[in-house]
Amino acid sequence: MRAAVLHDLGEKLDIRDDVTVLGPGPGEIRIRVRAAGVCHSDQSARDGGLPQPMPAVLGHEAAGDVLEVGDGVDDLAAGDRVIVNWLPSCGDCAECRRGEPFLCMTHVLTGYAMPRFLAGDLPIFGMAGCGAFAEEMVVPRIGAVPIDADVPYEVAALVGCGVMTGVGAVVNTARVRPGDRVVIIGCGGVGISAIQGARVAGAALIAAVDTVPAKLDVARRFGATHAVTPDRLSELVTEVTGGEGFDYAFDVVALPKTLRTAWTAARRGGTVVVVGAGRAEHQVEFNPFELLFEGKRIIPSLYGSAHPPRDFPKLIALWRAGRLDLTGMISHRLRLEQVDEALGALGRGDVIRQVIVPDLDA
Repeated sequence: MRAAVLHDLGEKLDIRDDVTVLGPGPGEIRIRVRAAGVCHSDQSARDGGLPQPMPAVLGHEAAGDVLEVGDGVDDLAAGDRVIVNWLPSCGDCAECRRGEPFLCMTHVLTGYAMPRFLAGDLPIFGMAGCGAFAEEMVVPRIGAVPIDADVPYEVAALVGCGVMTGVGAVVNTARVRPGDRVVIIGCGGVGISAIQGARVAGAALIAAVDTVPAKLDVARRFGATHAVTPDRLSELVTEVTGGEGFDYAFDVVALPKTLRTAWTAARRGGTVVVVGAGRAEHQVEFNPFELLFEGKRIIPSLYGSAHPPRDFPKLIALWRAGRLDLTGMISHRLRLEQVDEALGALGRGDVIRQVIVPDLDA
């Protein structure tokens, strides 16, 4: 089959047609990838911002059809439509038993240790144990959530990462309430999803912040009540909150500068929610005095604090009800050969969300 292989950090993807997927083994399923989103995490894995063994097939935000099931899988069958869950939980570790499946590392560590593909004799890993920039992939059974056959593949793929991460940060992690005031820093695919999540949650003020003016126009379209560049944020805080600040500040970018911006924009006693992955080498400084006397909380939101078997169907239901505009987030249909171009555009920050369909005729 065809797949886009990254041989080393920063290199161009190698489009090969001699790749085979390994499995499925017991408790696994093989999926025909029908759509895969180009997520900024793919770019981060490519440039070393996120750890990823090489060589690798990138891609983790995907939807497709079940082709084959391994031994022990009796609740899915060939032909079922599924969304890939790139952070599957084992159900038995300490985190899972505490009701925090999004912190489970069992399958994550397996993905780092076990290749998912072969190109000739060359073992190839799948990003996050997935590898959606290929025509087929194998994941553990818990790594796929079944959906109805009428849900478009492109819509389903976005739910699998960007939408879950953004909406989940608002409704699962922060638990924004009706009337709350929120600010979202970074208006890419995840930021736009957070804006929509804030709208669904009933936030009274939804401020969007980005350095790219075109993204601010998009943010307004998806529900932002205010949209400004960073240099105007202080003025906006004064204008709409009387200088007090926002109840919740979501940092979708996760750079030292943006985290500081989120801290400043949050009111005393407010909450800063770290949504973006950031980079391990970055450092942010806070002094003990401000941490104590500002009374603010800094909390992480990994994958929107998601439990995908529970949350994916809820997001699809909101889409059906017209309360989440997922169709409007699909900006392009790309061929596999255009992945490099899309990743480069993500690096420049001028792509909201793009979708790859490995076989446009299928």
